[in-house]
Amino acid sequence: MNPSVISVAAAVHVTPTRRPRLVDSWGLLLVPGVVFLVLAFGVPLAGMALRSLTDPSPATYLEVFQSRPFLTSMAYTFQLALIVTLACLLLGYPWAYLMHGAGPKVRWVLAGMVILPFWSSLLVRTYAWSVLLRPSGVINFGLHQLGLIQQPLPLMGNTLGVAVGMTQIMLPFMVLPLFAVMNRMDPDLVPAAEGLGARPLVAFVRVFLPLTLPWVAAGSVLVFVVSLGFYITPTVLGSARSPMLSQHIVNQTSVLLDFGLASALAVVLIALTVVLVDGGSRFAALGEALGFEARRM
Repeated sequence: MNPSVISVAAAVHVTPTRRPRLVDSWGLLLVPGVVFLVLAFGVPLAGMALRSLTDPSPATYLEVFQSRPFLTSMAYTFQLALIVTLACLLLGYPWAYLMHGAGPKVRWVLAGMVILPFWSSLLVRTYAWSVLLRPSGVINFGLHQLGLIQQPLPLMGNTLGVAVGMTQIMLPFMVLPLFAVMNRMDPDLVPAAEGLGARPLVAFVRVFLPLTLPWVAAGSVLVFVVSLGFYITPTVLGSARSPMLSQHIVNQTSVLLDFGLASALAVVLIALTVVLVDGGSRFAALGEALGFEARRM
């Protein structure tokens, strides 16, 4: 081989042309977002945690776990979140399945019925439910006019009213992940099972339903966790006799001005939420339901 060719090849090998790395460029673009998150969320959360330990002392947490009203409120918060989760699952799975099997036009209508409420304020929707559910509201008035009731039904000021309002708000968080995974499934799976002799119900239970269970769990965790922090809906539609934990936090800050105890309650609620999300992500496709992962079925 020609020595000049060898020297040129060696020079090229020793001093390769360096390309700009795309990872570095994307990393620089992430810096403003990370700084914003740290300043807007990280610093206030750290300050709140510090205040829960220093205003007046860490003994504040003992008051949280030794106070019967706080423990009762915590149990009621989890109970209500569980009721809302079950209601969203019972309503959301059939709705998502109906969207999956419908034609394009009907699918858009069904999806719009789920998404359109997001275009209005949560406060507006909550007060709209109060107009419907109050003793002199639309539902009781209609039932009374039809002669079905003599006295107004207690539809608000209790757990029923809060559960109805929260379920309507949280329903899209169950429907949309379920519809997304149903829409990505192979449409020939159920017909193939029916072609092999399985009845439609058996094909659904044995083939279709198991493939959606991870997203059922993911949607349930998502709805349950978000439901733990509701404040406006239980305040408007619920009763002061059975407040959620968020209502206790607001009462401590705005009425009693006990910011240390309010911080401790908030830290406990956040810690329980983190534990639930971490535990749920181990058994459910939570990251994929939130769009953090993209796996093919």
